[in-house]
Formats: sequence, structure tokens, C-alpha cells
Amino acid sequence: MTSHEAIVFLKSQMSEAIIGQQELIDRLILVLLADGNMLLEGLPGLAKTRAIKTLSKYLDCDLSRIQFTPDLLPTDITGTEIYQPDAAEKFTFQKGPIFSNLILADEINRAPAKVQSALLEAMEERQVTVAGKTYKMDDLFMVMATQNPIEQEGTYPLPEAQMDRFLMHVVIDYPDDVSELEILHLNKQEQQPKSESSKTVQTIPQQTIFDARKDIGNITVSEELEKYMVSLISATRYPERFDDTLASWIDFGSSPRGTIALDRCSRVNAWMEGKDFVSPDNIHAVIKDVLRHRIALSYKARAEGISVNQVVDKILEAVAVVA
Repeated sequence: MTSHEAIVFLKSQMSEAIIGQQELIDRLILVLLADGNMLLEGLPGLAKTRAIKTLSKYLDCDLSRIQFTPDLLPTDITGTEIYQPDAAEKFTFQKGPIFSNLILADEINRAPAKVQSALLEAMEERQVTVAGKTYKMDDLFMVMATQNPIEQEGTYPLPEAQMDRFLMHVVIDYPDDVSELEILHLNKQEQQPKSESSKTVQTIPQQTIFDARKDIGNITVSEELEKYMVSLISATRYPERFDDTLASWIDFGSSPRGTIALDRCSRVNAWMEGKDFVSPDNIHAVIKDVLRHRIALSYKARAEGISVNQVVDKILEAVAVVA
């Protein structure tokens, strides 16, 4: 089985367990293959937690779940040094839940900025520094942070620096009625007692992800498309050069991380479609999730009810598409 066939199999296995959220499954696998982190926003009960648990079930890896609360401490995430009076090394480091392959940071905006910042080094540098010592993360590492768009009382907005470290900001909504009926039937099946003849779970080895990443690195991106991606990001920073309406909607635009993320995500999107090159369609397929958290709307845009999706649509209209 090739790495592409294995990823297709992984998606099919996850689709059987998560109904009505195919975009969530696609984005979760895309971010994993792009070696990034994902911020997931959605109402309660939309399979956010179930999605990453299902991914860890069918992928040979470990999962840690961190429930963010106002009284959480940074050491509750990174770990701390424990005094051992009888040991040769008086202080030994006890690793926290951040030392895993997949990290579910549940309701991340319920903890203050000091705790949220404990994730920054791990997300960007893939290491944690405690008491002057640096501890490396595993080669396979991804943070999926969730936040609730309602119930904003007692929450803390994520710092801009931390938001920028998420490769994608994905927003999910309710499933349709047909999917909801399938969810009901699936739930009834899962409530049934498990029989000894239940099928064993076939897991995908971690090496498959690394092999896929190598293949993705060989995806061709033409020089014209690279310039197109740069122009799209430039339109978020200097919108007055492209469109007056756009200029009135944006306070500030994306950092260079946005350009890098757009390139990486479009490559993965092309690879998942079975192509060996990136087309404008691949860029358009990922750009909203890449830029959603990297564009600050102006007061006028917020007052008029303009969404970031509408701003991105306007950017795509204003910037000439590469033929």
C-alpha cells in the first residue's frame, strides 16, 4: 500500500465514525500531513473531540487531551521538575501531557494568556524548555485546539502571536438532516454491547505520514503560482493597491507565515487529489482556512457584518488569477 492509498484508507475509516463533517476530516488530515497545528471552532457537540480521537484510533500514535480551565498552570501542560531526595539526580523532569503525538487542547480560550503561551514553544519550535533544559517533542506532533464561538464569559482571547502559529483556523457548522439521521443510527449501534467477533482496528503506521510528507515535498509549484500566492498575501497588507472597498475592511493583514502556510496547504491539497502539481484551484480550496485568523477586520467591516470569508472572496476577485 502506497502512502497515498494509506491516507485514502485513513480518511475512509474516519468517515465511517464521523458523519456530516467531511471537511473537518479533510482538514485534520491535511494539517497533519503539512506538519502544522489547527485551531478548530464550532458549537458544542459537533464531533470536534471525536475527530481527533478517531484519528489517533486509526493512526499508530498517542493522544493527550488537555482541558483548559481558568485555574490551569503552565506546568500542568509542559511538566515540572520533581525533587527526589534519594536519587543521584535530585531533580527529575516529569513530562506533562504536551509530550505526545496528537494534542487536543480543549476550549483553549478558557485559560489565561500565560497558560496559552506554554504551547507556543512546543507548537513552533517542537521543544519545551523547563528550568533551563530543553526537551524535544516527538517527530510526529500536532496540536488541535478547540474553542467555542458562544459563551464568551470567562474566556481569554488568544494572543495574535499564538493565533499566527496555527496553520489553519477551521470553522464547522451543524450537519444536514440526512447526516443527523445517520449520526442517530450510528450512536445506537455504538450503544450495543461489543461482541468478541468485532473487527480489529487496522492502524496506519507513523512512517506513512513521514513518507507522505516526502512525496508532498516533491509537488511542483510553478514560479507564476508562487508569485500569485505572494500577491494574495500582499493584498491583505496593502489592500488600497487592489480595491478601495477592500482597504476599508482590513486593519492589518497576514504575516509571512501566511504565505508559507498557503504554499504548504495547497501542496497537500494537490497531493490528496492525486496530482503532482499545484493549480489555482488548490490555492483557492485552502485560502480561507489559512487566512481566517491572520486578517484583522476594521471597525467598519465589523459594523457592517462583513466576515473574513467575504474579505477573502474580495481578494480573490481583486488579484488576477494565473492562467
